[in-house]
Amino acid sequence: MQNTIERKQLKYIDFNCDLAQSFGIYKNNAEFDLLDYVSSVNISTGFHAGDPITIKNALLKAKDNNVAVGAHIGFDDIQGFGYREMQLSEEETEALVVYQVGAIISFAKAYGVEIDHVRPHGAMYELMAKDFTFACNVAKAVKKCSKWLILYGAAGDITKKAGEYVGISTASELFLNKIYNADLTLNSEKEENNDTDFAINRLRKIISTSSIDNDLNGTTPVEVDTIHFSNKYVNSIEIIKSAIEIIEPSPINYNKAKLAGWGEE
Repeated sequence: MQNTIERKQLKYIDFNCDLAQSFGIYKNNAEFDLLDYVSSVNISTGFHAGDPITIKNALLKAKDNNVAVGAHIGFDDIQGFGYREMQLSEEETEALVVYQVGAIISFAKAYGVEIDHVRPHGAMYELMAKDFTFACNVAKAVKKCSKWLILYGAAGDITKKAGEYVGISTASELFLNKIYNADLTLNSEKEENNDTDFAINRLRKIISTSSIDNDLNGTTPVEVDTIHFSNKYVNSIEIIKSAIEIIEPSPINYNKAKLAGWGEE
């Protein structure tokens, strides 16, 4: 059946990447290679990665590059890099989120930076995409830190509805290399496609048709505000350099201002 949803060409989009994905002697300096090409960064807050010096250095580098800065929160799982799911009560979830976001807000205040958003990591990100109650618990905790923060999450109904229910802004995020089911959930059983041409063709389709190819060889309509880029692939720089030739990224709040007519004569 042909989908009748109107598809508009995408004009504005944010590119984001993670920073401070190190801990102690375990360094990941390659992550800064993406910093010149993104419009927002997510700084790890110490539970899945990040230590005080790593967080500070990442924050200052982001400030120097004039990009939007967010807190990259996760489950308390440094050994598993935040990839192991945990079942937490609402009270535990609130404390976990507030603790991490509060750490980044304090660093930001000390060094003259504003925190713009919060992006969950790993298992927390995936659980938020499929569990509405958990997504609402995270959203409520983020709102307690500041009602002005934007909650980044997987594109699809749950993130958006959780934000609307709690009363906090959300940003729908996509990956250029992951495989999506027809309902826009990630298909973790199928191997990612890290080919540069695949990623760039997907970006072109997202921009021109507001849709994404799914695992059933069809297309799924999608609203997207931001695209996540990772430095863990050998062609990560090639992909993001090709991406900015197609569309120039800009932060979420700036995009919203432009859509509202700010800056127009």
